[in-house]
Amino acid sequence: MRGKIGLVVGLGVGYVLGTRAGRARYEQIKTQAERVWALEPVQKQVGKAKGLMQASAMAVPRIAWNGVVKVVRTTTAPGATPGQKLDAAIDEVEDAAEDIRKATS
Repeated sequence: MRGKIGLVVGLGVGYVLGTRAGRARYEQIKTQAERVWALEPVQKQVGKAKGLMQASAMAVPRIAWNGVVKVVRTTTAPGATPGQKLDAAIDEVEDAAEDIRKATS
């Protein structure tokens, strides 16, 4: 029993001392990261990334929707065999995927 109490006390002391040292180092790292984040070149790149994402975010849903509409029209077209409809649908999906790739790059 005596050994178990000593082990528990030792673990508790180690935990308290370790967390204090760990917290101080964490605060150091956090401060440095905030300084780097606030630098003008970093913020300039952040602005560019935000602009790109906003432009892409508006284009991708529209392009994807147009691709879906084309696939639906192809698969519901009268007068074609199921195999022809499948081949046409695959072509439309590939075209839509290529359009999305172009919009996001």
